[in-house]
Amino acid sequence: MTTLAATTGFTNAPLWFTTRSTAVIAFVLLTVTTALGVAATQRAMASRMWPRFATQDLHRNVSMLALGFIVAHVSTTLLDSYVQVSWWSLVVPGTSSYRRVWVSLGTLAFDIVLVVIATSLLRHRMPARTWRRIHWLSYAMWPLALLHFLETGTDAAHGRWGLWLGITALLAVFAAGAVRLLVPNEPHRLRSVMRSSR
Repeated sequence: MTTLAATTGFTNAPLWFTTRSTAVIAFVLLTVTTALGVAATQRAMASRMWPRFATQDLHRNVSMLALGFIVAHVSTTLLDSYVQVSWWSLVVPGTSSYRRVWVSLGTLAFDIVLVVIATSLLRHRMPARTWRRIHWLSYAMWPLALLHFLETGTDAAHGRWGLWLGITALLAVFAAGAVRLLVPNEPHRLRSVMRSSR
C-alpha cells in the first residue's frame, strides 16, 4: 500500500512541479508586462527613459510569452489528478470544486488575458477607442492573478519566498504607476517621436 502510494506520488510529481513552475513564471511575466503596460503611456513614451522597443515590442512579446506559460500551467493542472479541475473551470468562474473562489479569480484573469491579447492582435481592424476600452481590462487582470497566486498556489500559501515574490511584484507595479504619474507629459515631443518612427 505504501509502495503504491509512493509510486503514484512519484508518477504525478512531474505534473505537479510543472504546474507550480509554470504558475510562478507566468505570474512573473504578467507582472513584467503589466508594469510595462502601466508605464508605456504618452508620458512614459515621451521620456528618454523608455525607448520604443521597451514600450511596445517588449510589452507585446512578454504578453505572448506569459500566455504560453499560462496555457502550460492550465494544461498541467487539468492533467494532474491530484486536484480535480474540469475544463469548464478554465473559462467559467465558479465551476471549480477546488478552492472555488480563488480558482475563479484565476479563471477571470485567464479570460481577460485571452480577450486582451485577441483584440490586440486585431487592433488594426477595430476602432481605437473600442480597443482602448477593452485593453483597460488588463488593469483588473493583474490583481486577480495576484490573489489567485497568493491564495491558490502552494508556494505563496506555504512558503515565504512565494509571499515575498507577491510583495515584490506588487511593489514593481506600484513603481510603474509612479513612473506614469511622475514623468511629465510632452505631447509635442511625442508627436515628433511617433512621426520619426513611421
